[in-house]
Amino acid sequence: MILNKQVGVFLNLVHNKFKQYVSSIFQSQGFNITPEQFLVMDTLWDEGVLSQQQIADIIIKDKNSIVKLIDGLEEKKLVKRIPNSKDRRQNLIQVTPYAKSIQQEVTKLAMEAVNLIINGIPKKQMYDFIQVLSQMASNMNTDVNLKELAKRFPTKGTDYIKEIKSGLDKVRPDFDKIK
Repeated sequence: MILNKQVGVFLNLVHNKFKQYVSSIFQSQGFNITPEQFLVMDTLWDEGVLSQQQIADIIIKDKNSIVKLIDGLEEKKLVKRIPNSKDRRQNLIQVTPYAKSIQQEVTKLAMEAVNLIINGIPKKQMYDFIQVLSQMASNMNTDVNLKELAKRFPTKGTDYIKEIKSGLDKVRPDFDKIK
């Protein structure tokens, strides 16, 4: 029973510390952006112009949370809402020229922060960790499959992801077959 309680406490603690750490790295380099806002920006940088619902689906957040994140990004002049010519009830979210100009630096900072956080953890343990998280997500909601999600919305254009996939094949060639 104690282990069960610890899992929840530890997941929450690491999640909060992760967000604080990444946020502090962004702030220290002059970027006023939260990790959640970065997820939205990274999605838009990768996918292009999207509706709020599409963003919500990709990063698995409810639409109300996305609205608040978009409001904050709009205030920071990182995105703008544009009317959807095909559906006037819907706004599309587009990155601004300023956001495009900071993309490489902000993305590099985010990747460096994550690399520092996972420093010293062997890749096999990272893959096993992802498998455990995937199983936990599956236990709570059969609609969430982290491995399928990673395939459906891959990060585009980064050598790091190619390295992960290559390492994954070497360490766990059966990864795609694991449920």
